[in-house]
Amino acid sequence: MSGLAGWIAPAATMIAAMMTAANLGARVTGWGFVVFTLGSVAWTIVGLSSGQTNLVLSNGFLTMVNLVGIWRWLGRQASYDKGSSAAAYDSACAPVPSLYAAGRVVGATLTGPGGEGVGTIVDAMLGCGDNAIAYVVVSTGGVGGVGETLHALRPDELVFGADGVRTELTVDAIRAKPTVRSGHWPEAV
Repeated sequence: MSGLAGWIAPAATMIAAMMTAANLGARVTGWGFVVFTLGSVAWTIVGLSSGQTNLVLSNGFLTMVNLVGIWRWLGRQASYDKGSSAAAYDSACAPVPSLYAAGRVVGATLTGPGGEGVGTIVDAMLGCGDNAIAYVVVSTGGVGGVGETLHALRPDELVFGADGVRTELTVDAIRAKPTVRSGHWPEAV
């Protein structure tokens, strides 16, 4: 049993770390914590079978932390997501202004005129005076953040809808906009 646990422990830990670091939404993060729990239980078995008390104690604690992560991302956050999704859906079917869940903005794929992905929204800046979106920062290119470029798009260049966030700009038009430095975003666009 300890031999199998010795293989499961590092594999589960690495897979879970990739799942949570990817920031692909509440569901993936929650399942990342499930895999982390599997890894911490396996590390506890390794520690018990090899007499490593510190490994047992640290992974016993990590198992509790991982259970909180599961509750946070698959329990509570899933409930919030259902509420915001229901509000967005209901508003699309009712004679009221349509709604888009703000929590879905960050990480959303921005689709272009042909329905293709032209970037990923990394953040949205709100104006304190008018409580409206001032601009969103869109990442283009790169893999996992390496080699990406950031660009600011104004709200009038975006359309929020039940099917996500769209723009009439092509990826080339977005890349032609000034680059936003990752550590210093503009005050206004």
